[in-house]
Amino acid sequence: MTDRFESEKRQNIRKLGESGDLQALSMKWVAEVSRHQYSYHFTWLGRPVIQFPQDLIAMQEIIWRTKPSLIIETGVARGGSLIFYASMLELLGGAGRVLGIDVDIREHNRSEIEKHPMSPRIDLLQGSSIDVNLIKQVFDLAKDHHTIVVALDSNHTHEHVLRELEAYSPLVRRDSYLVVFDTVIEDMPEDFFPDRPWARGNSPKTAVEEFLRTTDRFVVDEEYNSKLLVTVARGGYLRCIKD
Repeated sequence: MTDRFESEKRQNIRKLGESGDLQALSMKWVAEVSRHQYSYHFTWLGRPVIQFPQDLIAMQEIIWRTKPSLIIETGVARGGSLIFYASMLELLGGAGRVLGIDVDIREHNRSEIEKHPMSPRIDLLQGSSIDVNLIKQVFDLAKDHHTIVVALDSNHTHEHVLRELEAYSPLVRRDSYLVVFDTVIEDMPEDFFPDRPWARGNSPKTAVEEFLRTTDRFVVDEEYNSKLLVTVARGGYLRCIKD
């Protein structure tokens, strides 16, 4: 019965991925709700998480399957995703940790993170995620961890994300994941980000595409492309296939 369930599930996921109409309809929905700051409407254990719920479910699957001892996130914002990752590690048991990196960790956000019940699993580093000295600190902290998941969600320009990919991808080993959020920027209307340095043609997705042309260690996990439909990270779930 389990084999049949899994087989039917895979078939349905494949059909979702092959349905151009469903994919286009989902992208239209994402664009429309994003005009109302949809991702800002949710919390995790009391903290604003600023993610689509569908992507949180995907990250939960990845964490449960890979069982990382360290999750690194660039881009802290209000800390909800750090709390989310820490709570997943709490469920796994063990001594797993979350490392949050941001160029500006505002004092009120730091205070809320540090007083949260999940805070004993969280470390914070303030500084640019592509600064060579900060990257060295990250590698020093990561040296005793075998399985690491990396989530990139800070500055969304092509150059910044590409440099993050180049810097942090060596930490990710076979069967683990490097997830690039907000690849959706590339698929949004031309005028969607008038006050931001990123836009179509200068986005996380273009950075991912360039990165994948230079490495044979990572591939796009097409299952997440197909089954999520509603996601900010289409093409951004990168699975490591080679140490």
